[in-house]
Amino acid sequence: MLTHIHPKLPMRQKSATKAFYKSLGFKTLGDVDYEGYLMLKMDAIELHFFEFKTLNPLENYGQVYIRLDDIETFYQTLIAKHIAIHPNGSLKQQPWGQLEFSVLDPDSNLLTFGQAV
Repeated sequence: MLTHIHPKLPMRQKSATKAFYKSLGFKTLGDVDYEGYLMLKMDAIELHFFEFKTLNPLENYGQVYIRLDDIETFYQTLIAKHIAIHPNGSLKQQPWGQLEFSVLDPDSNLLTFGQAV
């Protein structure tokens, strides 16, 4: 039986990726600092990153959809922290019954946050 999923996304620079996700509220997972690998967690969500130094962000199609409750509070928290919301992904209700918004990380991995309405 499947129980969890932990997406693995590319990163060019571990320190930049870690700083960005910490600004969202993620924390480092575990006590070991693995070379070329990063694990972060917030609440029940765990994201893993592998080093890809030659990644061209304009050619990266990494995407993760994260469901949450109280999306409006989380959205306002990111706005207050001056975290850039994707220009085509501001908070809005979608025809498929989700309230959503999106952000891009430093490597152009798209994070879409959604809540059922």
